[in-house]
Amino acid sequence: MLITCHGHSEFYLEAQNGFKLLTDPFDGHVGYPMGQYPCDAVTVSHGHGDHNFVQKALGAPAIVDSEGVWKVSPEVTVTAIPSFHDDEGGKKRGSNLLMKIEMEGLTLVHLGDQGCALTEDQIKALGQVDVLMIPVGGFYTIDARQAFAICQRLQPRIILPMHYKTQANASWPITDEKPFLHLLGSESLSPMPLLRVTKGDLSEQPRAALLQAQP
Repeated sequence: MLITCHGHSEFYLEAQNGFKLLTDPFDGHVGYPMGQYPCDAVTVSHGHGDHNFVQKALGAPAIVDSEGVWKVSPEVTVTAIPSFHDDEGGKKRGSNLLMKIEMEGLTLVHLGDQGCALTEDQIKALGQVDVLMIPVGGFYTIDARQAFAICQRLQPRIILPMHYKTQANASWPITDEKPFLHLLGSESLSPMPLLRVTKGDLSEQPRAALLQAQP
C-alpha cells in the first residue's frame, strides 16, 4: 500500500490492486493546494468544510459519512465509530467519526477531528492498529499530550501525525507537529513524500512518519 498526504487530515491510500481511498478531503479555505483524485471510497469524519469536500473525488466513490460497517469493496471494510469533536460531548463542535479501515491485511485508523480522550468502548472497537492517523495540533482537536496518551493506549505500529500548523495554515490557532514528536522521542524525524507499507514489512517500519503534503 502507498500512503500519501495532501495536507491537513487528507490522506490517499492506494492498494496494490488499484483500489483508492481518500480521507477527510478539505476545501479551498484550508490553504493547501487543491487537487482531484480518482477514488473508490471517501471517508468523512464530520461535516466541516475542511473535512467533507467530496467534490475532489473523481469517479463514483462510496462515501462513508455515518456510523456503521461499510463494505466498500470485497477486500476493503470501513467501520465508522461515533465520537466527539470536543471534550463537552459535542456541545462546542459537534460529533466526529473514528474510521477503522481494513485493507490489504492492514488496520488503518483515522481519528478525524477527535476532541477528547477515547473511551474504553472505542479503544476496544478499534482493536490492534497498524497505522494511526492522529490530530496533534490542539485547539480544534486533541493536543500533543492528549494525542500521545491515545498512542500509548492504542500502541499503533506506525503513527502519522496530522492536523497541525504549517506554512499553509500559519494563521490557525494550532501548534505544529514538534511538541508531539518531542513526546514520541522523534524530534529528528525527516519528512517523507510517501509511505510504502505492507503487512509483511510492518516490523521494519519506523514508529512514526511525517508525510509532506503532496499536491
